[in-house]
Amino acid sequence: MKQMLRWFGLLFISLWLPLSLTAADGITDTEIHIGSWGPQTGPAAAWGSVPRATEALFKMINAEGGIHGRKIIYHHFDDAYNPAKTIHGVKELQESSHGIFAWVVGVGTAPGMAVKDYIINQKIPWVGPATGSRVWTNPPSKYLFATYPYYYDEAQILVKYAVNSLKKKKVAIVYQNDEYGKDGLRGAEKAAKELGMELAATVPLNVADKDMKPIIMKLRNAKADAVLLWVTPSSVIRTILTGKAMRLETQWMSTSTCSDFPLLFNISRGALEGLITGSFGLTADSQNPLLLKYKKDAYEKFAPGERWGIFWYAGIGFMEPIVEAMKRAGRNLTRETLVKELEGINDFQGIFGKINYKPYNPNDPTTRQGQNSVFLIQCLAEGETKILTDWMTAD
Repeated sequence: MKQMLRWFGLLFISLWLPLSLTAADGITDTEIHIGSWGPQTGPAAAWGSVPRATEALFKMINAEGGIHGRKIIYHHFDDAYNPAKTIHGVKELQESSHGIFAWVVGVGTAPGMAVKDYIINQKIPWVGPATGSRVWTNPPSKYLFATYPYYYDEAQILVKYAVNSLKKKKVAIVYQNDEYGKDGLRGAEKAAKELGMELAATVPLNVADKDMKPIIMKLRNAKADAVLLWVTPSSVIRTILTGKAMRLETQWMSTSTCSDFPLLFNISRGALEGLITGSFGLTADSQNPLLLKYKKDAYEKFAPGERWGIFWYAGIGFMEPIVEAMKRAGRNLTRETLVKELEGINDFQGIFGKINYKPYNPNDPTTRQGQNSVFLIQCLAEGETKILTDWMTAD
């Protein structure tokens, strides 16, 4: 009898242990735990809809049967665009009883940099950081897959468009004083050098800055006829409104992080009319069948009270590759098989530009930089969008 009880005990332990380890890795026979973060409050709250859209897509996928019979359990939290809160939230979820199988999206360069090493050192995949900084892929990490085009490239494209197409002579940049803004600055400086000119002014700005008068004075003194704004949406609006009040006549330009024209047009009371930005994905009025499916089956069913726009459905586009890779992996889904399937994605076309990855090479950033093209758009009256160019690369 004792021998039989001992045998049953060993059998119970042998069966329970793999399940418990699997659960701690964020995956079981029936569930996949995915994590994310984004500012629901604070200076970048306009970007908070990104992780909420990711949640709506996962609800859509679950309603359609999940991923090969597994339901996605999505965990995201408000970090208020504060790196300290990002660290706390990521560690709390990763070290929970269920663990996190993979991270998706994650809004902001500074918040993402605060947790990048923690995630990657544990060999946990992270797909689609909601930021175009080069720090994600230069140098590349085996477990980190970017979907956002480089800010560095986008700044080059905007400067060259200002000079070559708009015939501007004095291009300046106002940049956030962190890696996000500095990457835009570096790209703008590179383009200016290639064009045989110097930037008319390079003006740093902190996230907490509220008084834009000194900035406008510097731009006016520089006689800038085109100004790139590499800052948060709230700072873009505040700068343009102050510029108009101080009668600064210039062509305002900004990054794709400020490309949700209907939203920002309304918040700015129409001040953003004429703004030119990059865009990494389809416009909100596109009749693309896949975007229309997301609008019908994710947005309309699972996002009550949300506003349809690129700040929302970007949260879908950023993580389309991980959904595709999980489907390709089948029931044999582990972190390593997920990485392998991601590496096999080539010319993948979702609602962003084409996504391409390759087998990991520590000396080749392109193995993890999925998209490298943007197109330019302009804000018209009532927040409508005018497409100015086709897809473009910095080369």
